[in-house]
Amino acid sequence: MFPVIFLLFIVMPLLEIFVLIQVGSVIGGLNTVLVLVVTAVIGAALVRGQGMQAWQQAQQRMALGEMPGLQLAEGILIFVSGLMFVTPGLITDLFAILLLIPFIRRPLAQKIMARMQVQVNTGGFQSFGFHTKGGFQRPGQNPFEHRNDESGRTFEADSFDVSDSAEKERRRRLENEADENHKKD
Repeated sequence: MFPVIFLLFIVMPLLEIFVLIQVGSVIGGLNTVLVLVVTAVIGAALVRGQGMQAWQQAQQRMALGEMPGLQLAEGILIFVSGLMFVTPGLITDLFAILLLIPFIRRPLAQKIMARMQVQVNTGGFQSFGFHTKGGFQRPGQNPFEHRNDESGRTFEADSFDVSDSAEKERRRRLENEADENHKKD
């Protein structure tokens, strides 16, 4: 983790400064600043358009009752692209443009999805977790399975149907129980 942080916060800004100085010496300081502003504005427009498209595709998949995993992963990459566009620098702008190219973004999104475990369980309950060593959920493990962790503590949970009819029935039972308890007093 330290090498990634070192690269992001030390090496990358130094590279950006070096490139900006080199470009500034060729086209001038004011023109370099204008290039940064123009790439940020154009990038924001591209990110907005592609972000809305990814959002609509995700909504379509959800309307069909499918998990929009790939569309969400693409949305994350589009968001990262937007962050790179507002970060001053030409190198980050180049990476941001690459993330906005669909035939480059889609394989990256598929790699993100390959690192995630997607499970569709009985009853329509959907969950996902990351493949990690010692993570919250082991790959292939049923999330409803009774299991002890390494400390011996047991994790259990209850679930209930939140549909309108089930909620009305639950409220009716609670009211009946409250009436019976009130009559006893």
